[in-house]
Amino acid sequence: MVYTVTFNPALDYVVRMEDFQPGETNRTVSDEVQFGGKGINVSTVLRNLGVDNVALGFLAGFTGKGLEQGLQQIGIRTDFIWLEQGLTRINVKIKAGQETEINGQGPDISPAALDRLFAKLDQLQEGDALVLAGSIPKSLPDDIYQRILQRLDGRGILTVVDATRDLLCAVLPYHPFLIKPNDRELGEIFGKVLTGDREIEDCARQLQARGARNVLVSMAGAGSLLVDETGAVHRLGVPEGKVRNSVGAGDSMVAGFLAGWLEEHDYAAAHRMGAAAGSATAFSDGLATLAEVQALLATL
Repeated sequence: MVYTVTFNPALDYVVRMEDFQPGETNRTVSDEVQFGGKGINVSTVLRNLGVDNVALGFLAGFTGKGLEQGLQQIGIRTDFIWLEQGLTRINVKIKAGQETEINGQGPDISPAALDRLFAKLDQLQEGDALVLAGSIPKSLPDDIYQRILQRLDGRGILTVVDATRDLLCAVLPYHPFLIKPNDRELGEIFGKVLTGDREIEDCARQLQARGARNVLVSMAGAGSLLVDETGAVHRLGVPEGKVRNSVGAGDSMVAGFLAGWLEEHDYAAAHRMGAAAGSATAFSDGLATLAEVQALLATL
């Protein structure tokens, strides 16, 4: 079974406008509510690709109930921990030529609630996969990802981590199956701007030397580069298409890679599936569907 953890899920209120004027009354052309949070995005795309999974994390209040019901209605299994205080956050995504985001803070997570998550993770079995993605609330310790991977170390669980800087680097000694920085985030780890494939590959190999098994680097319009645990390098560009939405593209790449690996157990195939899923989300108004992924997969 695949499990995802989202520490700070959200209801994303997406509004589209012809133009956005700060300080003025603005009216939408269209609006919709989506279920947000990086782990939840991964769960959604996995479900779209036919991979059964369970979404874990923390919810609170009426917004949390709306999010859980919405996920269940689209076929995602959930096992959230409910918090007694606060509200699951609402993020406002304004699309009006440029994209503007207003992200809520989210509820505090108590030590007792965190212990309940640990108890759930203790039930994972050998061969299961766990995806940790995104930032963490201020109420949680900075080493929470590290503590989780340390707890699961040696149990034969495939761990996938999509995080930045210290959050990511701290988990490397526990040999995550996959990490997925983008090229900017990878450069931040090494204190420089990466300018080409050679530099990106070199930095990816340095993260492998520190413990990562597979390093998948997304590069927006330049495509992606995978250094797999055998030492092989896989490079893909992007298929033709118009970018309509940047939210969730990286999460979709993670989901596609994991789905491809679970199906084929081949890193080149997993990379192609990840690239197709990431592009499918970027080319649509929502998260990638199976039909969209399959159409792009045929072009890679």
